[in-house]
Amino acid sequence: MTKPSKRSKGKVGSSFDEFLKEGGIYEEVTARAIKRVLARQLADLMRREDISKTELASRMKTSRAQLDRLLDPENESVTLGTLARAAQAVGRNLRMELV
Repeated sequence: MTKPSKRSKGKVGSSFDEFLKEGGIYEEVTARAIKRVLARQLADLMRREDISKTELASRMKTSRAQLDRLLDPENESVTLGTLARAAQAVGRNLRMELV
């Protein structure tokens, strides 16, 4: 029986970002991940501050259906304006940057 060889520590292959870029899906995957994080953060704030969907929709001057789309991590059709209104409605600021 032979012993498995020890692998040297360090990088093996390219990074996951490079993998996504090579596949031409980096931007799509990144946008989807950002939307999921924002939806989760908003839902967490609503729970912590005991804000119902109806109340938040009212604060945002929008419909419950629009708010449901915003809170749906799979729905990517949300505008920056909607995100900014949601942040303001829970007393936060939306911060974005190009890196």
